[in-house]
Amino acid sequence: IGGLMTMPPLHRDAEMSRPYFASLRRLADDLATEWEGRHDVRDLSMGTSQDYIVAAEEGATMVRVGRGLLERVRSDN
Repeated sequence: IGGLMTMPPLHRDAEMSRPYFASLRRLADDLATEWEGRHDVRDLSMGTSQDYIVAAEEGATMVRVGRGLLERVRSDN
């Protein structure tokens, strides 16, 4: 296990995702201690185009920004 991933409920307000991201970070910290030497729980995949900033503030190491990229490509054409 190299990390954890979460998808919070969809909200218009990115701040509504913060508790889910913070909870996953705490879980990862707890598991890293419990599993030390057996699993590396360093990656946190959390956040999407709408809440990636909040996710990064809460420790995300990976975010999913597909919609953001697609919207950018469409607007450039």
